Amino acid sequence: MKKLLFLISIVFMFNSCDDGDITLESFNFSGQEIQKCSDVNKTFLYKINNDELLLLDITAEPYTYDPTQTAFPYTKSYEIDASTTSVLYRLYNDTVTTTTICSTIAPASPTVTNEWKASGGTIDVTTTQRYDTDGTTLLGYTYSFKLVNVNFSNGTNSFSFEEYLVGSYQTTI
Repeated sequence: MKKLLFLISIVFMFNSCDDGDITLESFNFSGQEIQKCSDVNKTFLYKINNDELLLLDITAEPYTYDPTQTAFPYTKSYEIDASTTSVLYRLYNDTVTTTTICSTIAPASPTVTNEWKASGGTIDVTTTQRYDTDGTTLLGYTYSFKLVNVNFSNGTNSFSFEEYLVGSYQTTI
């Protein structure tokens, strides 16, 4: 009888129910381009991957070209503090579009099903110059964004990156 009870206990342990919650440990936006809303009041950059969104909000765009810099490339670091610089990862119940992100009034669908906020760490922004094929005519700047020592949390779970290369965004003069 003891053997039978032990066997039944083992079977129940291996067949325990899963509550179905998805635990996110990372995300991948490597094949997606960084975009920016055309609305001048929206200061954030974002990447979309189907039903996922990675949003960087750097208030007043401090990453733009700094005329006091004479050596290129140069890197500036911005502390993630939720008041002036924040990073969000969102999962939606359907495909996300630019309209979802950039509309003055957000559409009713798709809706956010899970949101992860970054805490601590920095956004490192490296600025490089882009030249025409002649090598002397400056066309604009490329800004490369990297998350460093960032922890994402949704209140229940968390995951971290020592370094995560978000990607690059180009401007023209």
